[in-house]
Amino acid sequence: MAKIIYTLTDEAPLLATYSFLPIIAAYAKKAGVDVETRDISLAGRIVAQFPERLTDEQRIGDALAELGDLAKTPEANIIKLPNISASIPQLKAAVKELQSQGYDIPDYPDDPQTDDEKAARARYDKVKGSAVNPVLREGNSDRRAPLSVKNYARKHPHRMGAWSSDSKTNVATMGVDDFRSSEKTVVLPADDTLTIEFVGADGSTRVLRQSVPVLANEVVDATVLHVGPLETFLQAQIDRAEAEGVLFSVHLKATMMKVSDPIIFGHVIRVYFADVFAEYGDDLAAAGLNPNDGLNAMLQGLDALPNGAEIRAAFEQRIADGPDMAMVDSDKGITNLHVPSDVIVDASMPAMIRTSGHMWGPDGDEHDTLAVIPDSSYAGIYQATIDDCRTNGAFDPATMGSVPNVGLMAQAAEEYGSHDKTFQAPGDGTIRVVNSAGDTLLEHEVSTGDIWRACQTKDVPIRDWVKLAVTRARASDTPAVFWLDESRSHDATLIGLVRKYLQDHDTDGLQIEIMSPVDAITFSLERIRRGEDTISVTGNVLRDYLTDLFPIMELGTSAKMLSVVPLIAGGGLFETGAGGSAPKHVQQLVEQDYLRWDSLGEFLALAVSFEHLATSTGNARAQVLADTLDRATGRFLDEDKSPGRKLGSIDNRGSHFFLGLFWAEEIAAQTEDAELAALFADLAGKLRSHEQQITEELIAPQGTAVDIGGYYRPDAAKTEAVMRPSATLNEALAAF
Repeated sequence: MAKIIYTLTDEAPLLATYSFLPIIAAYAKKAGVDVETRDISLAGRIVAQFPERLTDEQRIGDALAELGDLAKTPEANIIKLPNISASIPQLKAAVKELQSQGYDIPDYPDDPQTDDEKAARARYDKVKGSAVNPVLREGNSDRRAPLSVKNYARKHPHRMGAWSSDSKTNVATMGVDDFRSSEKTVVLPADDTLTIEFVGADGSTRVLRQSVPVLANEVVDATVLHVGPLETFLQAQIDRAEAEGVLFSVHLKATMMKVSDPIIFGHVIRVYFADVFAEYGDDLAAAGLNPNDGLNAMLQGLDALPNGAEIRAAFEQRIADGPDMAMVDSDKGITNLHVPSDVIVDASMPAMIRTSGHMWGPDGDEHDTLAVIPDSSYAGIYQATIDDCRTNGAFDPATMGSVPNVGLMAQAAEEYGSHDKTFQAPGDGTIRVVNSAGDTLLEHEVSTGDIWRACQTKDVPIRDWVKLAVTRARASDTPAVFWLDESRSHDATLIGLVRKYLQDHDTDGLQIEIMSPVDAITFSLERIRRGEDTISVTGNVLRDYLTDLFPIMELGTSAKMLSVVPLIAGGGLFETGAGGSAPKHVQQLVEQDYLRWDSLGEFLALAVSFEHLATSTGNARAQVLADTLDRATGRFLDEDKSPGRKLGSIDNRGSHFFLGLFWAEEIAAQTEDAELAALFADLAGKLRSHEQQITEELIAPQGTAVDIGGYYRPDAAKTEAVMRPSATLNEALAAF
């Protein structure tokens, strides 16, 4: 039987799966398609790391490793929902919850000393940050807004905040002594094994990474961000925000860049609260309270200190004295600096641009903002967008064009700052990359605490990326722009390779350009204001940024994007949008039994998954399911069956019912497979005739608190009961 793997992830997407998966499985079975699940949630990944400490009932396999192997085969057909890219506070919270549920797993060791602590830390390092995507993404990314979604957005444009020509919102970035300006690149002439070393000022050598396997023609980069200049820069921006009367905010990516960006985040806290650390820094350090974990984690740890109340008052006084900080939750006093994973640059910057260039201040109102993005690699794209809005006003979703993306990400390409090749300099000296012959390929002078990182980009993914860009440009008859900066070492190397590999393809009649990111976004913004489309062809990090920036402006959310990863081995990975995992939606469900998560991304991914299955296996019924699901999704949008915003309207569960109803009706009405149509006719009639009753059963529980037995690892039985409250719908599916 043909097979689709549906991933179990975290937070709102996981809750939605309890409601939607029974529909998928029932319909797919009629087409000879088996739907299996694999648990790649944060909690599941943690549990899989410690099998020797668990009971037989608790022990689970390493589903992520299994799927990583599957992704390298032609048979792969994986639907991947958004998952938590865990910051340290999230990881610790998940560990604590699992321990409370009876899982005998160790605490996360901040400063491992014993062999057991070091071993535990190594296992936890495998699951924190963006641990899932590099394993599964054995292909490059094709993300675009489906025509049905784009047409709906034009007919029903979302709200965009008005921009003022005298807006004081801006981006601040270093430009010197940062990752972009320090980057060095080498292309490996042959397969080799590299070593990363620190050479101290006294001549001593310390191996930081013993073995870095590389392939011929692989691009290897190394770069460093110097923390002394970083702190000088941060202080200048704090002073600037105060002088200009704007909010101070910092925008990092402490999830994907799980090693480098929490360290930068910690420096922001140290500089903003410099007087507090000058007086109480030793007390905080002795208590193991690390600013890299965020202000909230430090404040929570103060209760255990004899002078904790005094230190808390000092933090609060500094916040009160300003400059005002951007807020995550003004009512609760949660600032931009409370949790490293609360403000993620690729989501926070588009949201700010959409909202008149404003963020929320401590007074609960919107204000102009100084957005601090320390590394200058891509900060300029946001400044260019802000400048465009300041000059031309807000974009109009009813008329604007689209900017789909072809992203280089296969085989962990350009995984900056998120892996085992990122280090803090242990002293003054040099960090270098050495080949097996002992030759130094790359090196940087460093001072204690500087953040040094290297990354790899293999040749096969680069060739595939160029091929995918040409394929998409040809298929959509749309200009394609490679966003590469010739003044940056890595990009200059890629420009040469792109020009070389473009010669392998028929590009006659296509407009394919290479531009710096700032020039590329200026070009693309001019075109979308004219209603024209432009394909952005980018590296891994920009892929992440742009597949939030443009969809949030075009559609109001990035969760409605079609995200296809044609795997190099021939299989398919289908990602359900780029909208994150919506922790606030979980909070609302627990408090009000109402889930606002929009599963449109799942609908879109499922359709192309069936289509891929039909093509790869010759299963004609899978193609019928794909075609009818596309039509059902169009009806779903036209009839506005997405989750409502208020209690008393349909939520995520209601949207699943209506999608299931429309899908069954479309299958029953199609003429390609009469037998399949007959199989679905009775179900379609039953769902339609009981529409009012099912809707009432889905809405009736709203307004009361529910218990799902856990946040990171909810209880399956409790969660299923909450997410499937309609006995009539459940009975109809069971009978089918």
